[in-house]
Order: sequence, then C-alpha cells, then structure tokens
Amino acid sequence: MAIEKINIERFLELAERFPVLDVRSPGEYTHAHIPGAFSLPLFTDEERKVVGTAYKQQSRQAAIKIGLDFFGTKMKSMVEEVEKMVGGLGAPSNKDPLTSNTVIVHCWRGGMRSAGVAWLLDLYGFKVYTLAGGYKMFRNWAIRQFQLPCRFNILGGYTGSGKTEVLHELTRRQELVIDLEALAGHKGSAFGNIGLPLQPSQEMFENLLALKLQEAWRKAVDSQKNIWLEDESQRIGTVNIPQPLWTNMRSSPIYFLDIPFDERLQHIVLEYGALDKEKVADATARLQKRLGGLETKTALAYLQEDNLQECFRILLKYYDRYYQKGLNNRDKLDGLLTKISCYNIDTNTNAGLVLKTAEALQANAVS
Repeated sequence: MAIEKINIERFLELAERFPVLDVRSPGEYTHAHIPGAFSLPLFTDEERKVVGTAYKQQSRQAAIKIGLDFFGTKMKSMVEEVEKMVGGLGAPSNKDPLTSNTVIVHCWRGGMRSAGVAWLLDLYGFKVYTLAGGYKMFRNWAIRQFQLPCRFNILGGYTGSGKTEVLHELTRRQELVIDLEALAGHKGSAFGNIGLPLQPSQEMFENLLALKLQEAWRKAVDSQKNIWLEDESQRIGTVNIPQPLWTNMRSSPIYFLDIPFDERLQHIVLEYGALDKEKVADATARLQKRLGGLETKTALAYLQEDNLQECFRILLKYYDRYYQKGLNNRDKLDGLLTKISCYNIDTNTNAGLVLKTAEALQANAVS
C-alpha cells in the first residue's frame, strides 16, 4: 500500500472515521493534542531530547541513527498496540467495517517521526494516511476558526440563574450550543473548578473549542440558526476565550435571565453547598482583595457555622456587582440586552421563554 499525505480538510473528514495516531512524545501529547487522537509516542520525552540535541549539535544523520536505536526496539509493540486500537488487522470496526485497517498518523510538523511510524504500519499491512504539516498544521487551522463570522446569541444572567442548565435544555431542543465552561473544565467563578479535574492547557482548550466551533458553524450555515453561548468573562479559570471570538461575543445580542435574588441564592446553596467545605473556604479567602476584609471574614465565619444561606448571600451579592460591572463596561449594550423575567429557576420554562423571545426579536429584525 502507498502512504498518502493529506491536507487538513481531508484529515478532518477522515478523522471522523479512522483512528488518529499522535506519535509525538508523551509530554507534547499531554500538553495539547488533536481531540480524539490516540497517543502512540515514537520517543519518550527523554529520548526526544537526546535526538533533538544530536540534531542541533551534530547532524541530521547522527540524530536519525540515534532515533533508529530507540525505534528498533519498539516496532513490534507499536504494531501490536495499533492492532488493539482497531481490533486487529482486518477485523470489523465500529467506525468503518470495510476498512478497519486504516489509520492516520501525525507528528509535530509531518517530519521524520510520522514518516517512520507510517512506514512501519504500512509495511505491516495498514492503510496509512499522514497529515501534511502535522500537528502544527492543525493548530494553524484551529486558530483560524476563531475568525469565523458566526452569529451568536448570548445567554446572560446573574450567578445562580441556571444558565448552564438552560443551555443543556436548548441543546435537547435541537438548538446550536457551545458549552464554553464544559470545554474549559470550569464553571466560571472562584469556586468553578472545585470537584472537577484539572483544566486543560490554553492550547488544548483552543483545540477543543475550534472543533466545536467548526461543527456548529457548518450546522448554522445549513439551518440559518444562531449559535448559543453563555455570557462569560474572557478568562474562565486558567484559560482565555480567544480574542477574535471574544470580540464577536461582546457585540452579540444578550438574552438575560432576570431571576429574583432569593431564588438564585437557593440554587447556589444547593449547588455549592455540596462542595468540600475547606476548598470553598480557600476559594472565598482568595476573593478577599475584591470582596473586602470584613465581608470575607463574615462569610468564612458563616461557612464554619454551616450557615450556607448567609455565607452565599454575601458571595452572591458580590458576584451580582461584578457581573453588572462587566455589563456596564461593554462598548455597546443598548439594543443588545434583552431582559427575560423569570419567576424561578425552572429550566424547561426558562428555556422556552428564551427561545420565544429570541424568535420574536429575530423576526422583528427581518421584517
């Protein structure tokens, strides 16, 4: 079989059907990778360092010889690992029963690492594609996605309004939704990562977001629908929404869930009250500069007394002021903000109100 180099568009199409094998080192993969790709490292992190040093200080040929020493001992195990991924050469595949022996290989720039592994797998009998330009080509593609002229609807509301739950309901109703907080692994407040895994790196967040954005964009073009996003700060925990996307979001219509304070407070008590008390205390203490010394001390005292109602009352008032400040700082808010009066946090009802309001406004804009 011949090894075929493919461009990024063809790669994205085939990646939906066949396994993608990332042959970069474990450290490179852990930092960020193409979502859905399997790690099949040609070199360990230390081996990669040795080969790279030889390439820079000696010659390309010297680096290749050292790399072959490392590669030779791994050939059999790499073939066997790929066989396990596809269920054995020639075995039926859930993705594509007729061509279960097909794989896609990439490294950093589509160079020697992917070429070596592709040669081995091709020799053994796999149908092999390699991504021209490697992971670097995917990264260039990912960054371009944030420039797409998407039309967004922004779901706003003070903390505790159940915005994420409404977004999930909109998804169930076949609306186009990108859950930024799910991709970021963070709920957006000082308490947003408690009980969750570590957040992805900035690069990995962008990779995940780019694929979701491209998928939603294609569907939006076909359906003429807007894409729903939650109103966020540009920074979500440790990651940032890319600037072009953020700029688009800031000029998009906001549908603001206007829910009474006490309703939101009860929702927050239920959600955050189940979290580890020590971690909630640590997160509260980190707010001291913005919350103020006295308010922080009082909130922590209520928390120690298990008086979650009063503790979170203080915190919710702070977040209301913080959110309102963010609204006021927008360059253009007039004509973009639509408040939707909601009596309580009823996800189904509130999602219906949001859709009804958005449809009416969009119909008026067309007429």
